[in-house]
Amino acid sequence: MLAKSLSFILCAATLSLSLPSLADTAVEHYGQLAVKGNRIVDQKSQPVSLAGPSLFWSNTGWGADKYYNADVVNYIQEQWNAPIIRAAIGAGLNGGMLSHADENIAKAEAVVDAAINQGMYVILDWHAHHAEDHPQNAIAFFEHFARKYGEQPNIIYEIYNEPLADTDWHTVIKPYAQKLIGAIRAIDPDNLIIVGTQTWSQDVDKAADDPITGYSNIAYTLHFYAGTHKAELRKKAQYALDKGIALMVTEWGTVNANGDGAVDRASTEQWVAFMKRNQLSHANWALNDKKEGASMLKPRAAADGFWSDDDLTESGSFVKSIVKGWSEVDFSGDE
Repeated sequence: MLAKSLSFILCAATLSLSLPSLADTAVEHYGQLAVKGNRIVDQKSQPVSLAGPSLFWSNTGWGADKYYNADVVNYIQEQWNAPIIRAAIGAGLNGGMLSHADENIAKAEAVVDAAINQGMYVILDWHAHHAEDHPQNAIAFFEHFARKYGEQPNIIYEIYNEPLADTDWHTVIKPYAQKLIGAIRAIDPDNLIIVGTQTWSQDVDKAADDPITGYSNIAYTLHFYAGTHKAELRKKAQYALDKGIALMVTEWGTVNANGDGAVDRASTEQWVAFMKRNQLSHANWALNDKKEGASMLKPRAAADGFWSDDDLTESGSFVKSIVKGWSEVDFSGDE
């Protein structure tokens, strides 16, 4: 009987060692992210693909900043099994960093602290369309966060959300990015930096033809909205990957590019297949209750994160199913 008991214990111990621990967080599991060729990889140099939501603009007075809190981050990790979240920190005036810097930094820190506590990755996004007009503000922002959190592997720096169509990659965006990267790398030598690309972060082909050199762990931003962007943009993205640069989809929507309209399920599924095939990490727009198609939450959804499925919009329900089923590893603690 004793021999049988010992045998059972040994078998159980062997089985438990062979299975991923449900107690592991995403950051414990994947560790320090890096860029290797055209892929973002984990601490074992294996390609990693993460899925989660993006918060809406953080600007004071816009209404979405109520979701910049630990309860919301905890909900997304525990209920959606999301290993990543994006904080879209408004960079301009009208409630953004240029007029309300301290308030927006506090909001960003609330999300970062909660993400670190949950073992999640967090994208710090300088959410701007004219970032080249105020590079010193962006540098000061990222220097602050690099000093405070740069030793944590959780942090991902997105230094320019969406340059416009007439903002040239070669003469404007790339020089801006080089300034920002130099400032960040002087403090944080290794966490991922994601560089926005021309035409609302769609012209990744231009970046691929003239990539940033001299720094490691640099990837480029690809944005799409499934109702508007179809095979032609995927062709651009595939070209960029084939040229050897790494991409991250830091913002995407199930609807039209204006953030509204009906959910385009067929196009979204094509994009999901593309991201799966190319092992791309992504964050869906947007975790907010604004009355528009892209919002995950219905109007007046509570700010505490204790939402039922009835609080989710059509897009929110669809995106939840995508995010929750994305990773083969369960970080939520569910059996």
